[in-house]
This record gives sequence, C-alpha cells and structure tokens, in this order.
Amino acid sequence: MSRCYLDWNATAPLRPEAKAAMIAAMEVVGNPSSVHAEGRAAKGLREKARAQIAAALGAEGADIVFTSGATEAAALACAGRGLVCAAVEHDAVAIWCDAALPVEPSGRVPLADPARAALQLANSETGIVQDLPEGLQVSDLTQAFGKLPFAFNWLGCQMGLVSAHKLGGPKGIGALVLRQGIEIAPQMRGGGQEMGRRAGTENLIGIAGFAAAAEAAMRDLAAGVWEEVAEVRNILDSALSALDFDTISVGNGFARLPNTLCVIAPGWKGETQVMAMDLAGFAISAGSACSSGKVKASRTLRAMGYDEPAAGQAIRLSIGPGVTREDVLRFADAWGRDYARVRSRKT
Repeated sequence: MSRCYLDWNATAPLRPEAKAAMIAAMEVVGNPSSVHAEGRAAKGLREKARAQIAAALGAEGADIVFTSGATEAAALACAGRGLVCAAVEHDAVAIWCDAALPVEPSGRVPLADPARAALQLANSETGIVQDLPEGLQVSDLTQAFGKLPFAFNWLGCQMGLVSAHKLGGPKGIGALVLRQGIEIAPQMRGGGQEMGRRAGTENLIGIAGFAAAAEAAMRDLAAGVWEEVAEVRNILDSALSALDFDTISVGNGFARLPNTLCVIAPGWKGETQVMAMDLAGFAISAGSACSSGKVKASRTLRAMGYDEPAAGQAIRLSIGPGVTREDVLRFADAWGRDYARVRSRKT
C-alpha cells in the first residue's frame, strides 16, 4: 500500500539540503566555545548558520538564540512575564500565560494590550493567520515560517519562536528571536553559551541543518511553491465539500496557511478518522501533534465557539510540496467511503 503523508504541520519531511549540511557538520570536530583552530571552525559554522536564519526570518539585527525547539524558546520568552493569551495558542505558549483573551468565531484574537500578550502568527490546527499588532510581546512564528512571506523586523513583536522541523530541518533544534535590548532570564544555567541566555554546548549538527532548511524554504517561497500548495489544498477542500456530508471547513473564507485544512465531520470522532485513514494509507491528525494523542475536543475549536461534540469531530489535513492533486483526490475518495459507512450505521 502506497502511503500518503498529509501531516506536514506536525513535522515536515527532512529536506535534502538539511541532510547534506548535517552530514558535513559531523566532520567539524571542535567545540564552538574553544579558542583553538578547531573550535574557531565550529564557531564559524555556528555564526554563519545564525546569520542565515536571521536573513531567512527577515530578522537582521535581532538576536537569534538557539534552543532545543520552539517549546524551549517559549519558556525563555514567556516565563515570569505575566503575559495573557487566547486558548488558540499552542500549549507550549499557553502554559506560561493566563488564557484570558477572547477569540472571535473567525479564529482571530483582538488585543487591547499587546505589550502584555502572546499571539501566534498562524494556528497549527486551523491555519488561521493573525494580524500582529505593534508592540506585541511574543509571537509563535513556528507554523508560518517558510510558508508565509513575512519579516520579523516588520511584524512589530519583541520576541518570536521558531522550530526547524516544521520547515524541513531536523527535529530538536529551534530558536528564540529577540529584538536587541530585550532581556530574558536563562532557563538553562551552567555556561555562557548563546550570549549567556542558554547554557550548554550548542547542537552544531542541528544548527547547520536548520540553516540549510531555512534557506531552502525561502527559495521555495520566492519561487511560488506554496501558492501551488494552496491550489492543491483548495482542490482537497472542494472535493470534501462536494461529498455533501454537512462537513464544516473551519476558517474557510479567512486568511489561512496555504497548506492547512481543518474539517469537522458531524458524527465521526476525529481520533477514529485518524485511525481509519491510517489503515487506508494516509497520515493525518486530529489536532496539533503535541496533543493529538489525547482523546479530547480541540481547545482551539472550543475557543472559536464550536461545541464539544463538533470540536471532537475535527481533523487537520496539512500538505506540502510534492503532495499532488491525485493524492488529495485519492484521500477524499477513501475518506468519503469510510464516512458514508459511519453515517449509514447511525441511520
């Protein structure tokens, strides 16, 4: 059975450019903190990668602090700041904030005091894109980086969170982006690495892969690759709607990530859909990868006003370059057949 991967928001396939850069970095012997020639070579590789990632983010002049991923970056950015956020935020951010902000039915979050708030640029489950206000304290840029054209320096936020594996880099490496002058309290102590903000010898192999993936992602974005992805996503959206099962396409009509489709199928639990489609050869999810293993209704959809049953009947389909029109139509056919059987058992 040929498998079809439709869960790019959980993690994107490793880019060949990232793999090649990581293999090359394995040959670099030194510790970036050492002063001898080998250490200087490792430091040079690290700093080149830091500049590459800053350029890809449009964050020239900002500080790039390497972390183990966006979750650690969120802890660095949010801990102890007394921030507020909405329930649509990823758990990695929400755990540090008071989830007090209202969410509009469109999934948009109005902010009265951006300086005390965290607000994602794009939601991993629905794909809904926010307008970030000037002076925003923290923004989770993880899902948008590499899929949407933006520059950190234009966004108006003080800190941003990014992760390599969402754009085809390796897992286990990410970064916190800081405007110059922003102070953070280190969570990892014991060394002076990363400008004293994150102790521990840097993951040089992961950093090299991250930089290569970021550069490749920017080339794809400039070449219009994600516009082509959006066309395939729209074909999938239309194909599922044409089945006439009273499904709900969440966020349709609003700005969304080009690859993301969140669908509510009344009467069919999201987790059951995931299992059925896995058996049919399709990898999908019932929410963000960090929570999809837990059988509960989507907190994001509940915040948008969907009731508990509807929020528990949603799936997320997230595609990427290389997913074809034929792939998504094949999925729609398999999903439609299974859903028809579920509906027939309930009548």
